[in-house]
Amino acid sequence: MGIFNFSQDLGIDLGTANTLVFVKGKGVVLREPTVVAKNKETGAVEAVGKQARNMIGRTPGNISVIRPMKDGVIADYDTTAVMIKYYIKKAMRNRSFFARKPNVMVCVPSGITMVEERAVVDASKQAGAKDAFPIAEPFAAAIGAGLPVWEPTGSMIVDIGGGTTEVAVISLGGIVTSQSIRTAGDEMDEAVTSYIRKQYGLMIGERSAESIKMDIGSAGDVTGLQELDVRGRDLLTGLPKTITITPEEVAGAVKDTVDSIVEAVKNTLESTPPELAADIMDRGIVLSGGGALLRKIDQVISDATKIPVFVTDEPLDSVAIGTGKSLDYVQHFRAHPNVSSRPSID
Repeated sequence: MGIFNFSQDLGIDLGTANTLVFVKGKGVVLREPTVVAKNKETGAVEAVGKQARNMIGRTPGNISVIRPMKDGVIADYDTTAVMIKYYIKKAMRNRSFFARKPNVMVCVPSGITMVEERAVVDASKQAGAKDAFPIAEPFAAAIGAGLPVWEPTGSMIVDIGGGTTEVAVISLGGIVTSQSIRTAGDEMDEAVTSYIRKQYGLMIGERSAESIKMDIGSAGDVTGLQELDVRGRDLLTGLPKTITITPEEVAGAVKDTVDSIVEAVKNTLESTPPELAADIMDRGIVLSGGGALLRKIDQVISDATKIPVFVTDEPLDSVAIGTGKSLDYVQHFRAHPNVSSRPSID
């Protein structure tokens, strides 16, 4: 009976860039862009996820492509609720018609306000969840990365997502100190777009900027990376144009964002109790999230802090896996609804 009760429960990593759904007993079953295409005239949803993302920059005037999450929080409530409903339905499409509604554990930034957190919970319930419980993103990332979060030892996680970077020190099932900054992967993309516009008079789309970052982006040494041809629209003539950009230029464009992330890590370390700081010196800092895939970012953070830095095995999935694993403690979250950032085992 216990298996039946929990077999449908879901963990949702509701990210600014991508949404992942973890089904208990199955793992991550869905990974889609956090994007919705809507008809401006009727308000009807035309597409969700990958299908909607493929429409970015290619839609007619009556279709608008919306990213309903901004900086890790809901910017468009109704659209977010529709999107969550779509993803829950898709993740559970093989379930019995008579099965109960799922409990949903949904990830939120640690710096979220109570109003923003309530919006996430309400949107999840509106989308079909029986109960919805928020869990702080860095805590979920630490669980997903396999860190010993329940033990009396300091673990440091840096989760670099699309909209936010979450830095936290965790011990004994709680966040001891943390910092959440709304500077992450999206800002790197915007920096690349801005640089190319100013330097070359070329307008490129957000998908192109992300591709450039992934292909030749680096936080440090660019040895071995090649130049890249970039296509866009010439701002002077309005005609298509191709330019060639170097890895050094991309590294320069994203430097300010990388520096902000490094500063957040240093600030968190400075506010860490000495005993836990000693643990982190021994164990190192763990990176997760899509931003952890930026070349050399682990080395740059290590050089700045003089602490070893490791990228977790599955940086894109860590938060979703941790959110899903936290379903094991759903009774605790039900009993302690105001401790989303500090779950613990009694």
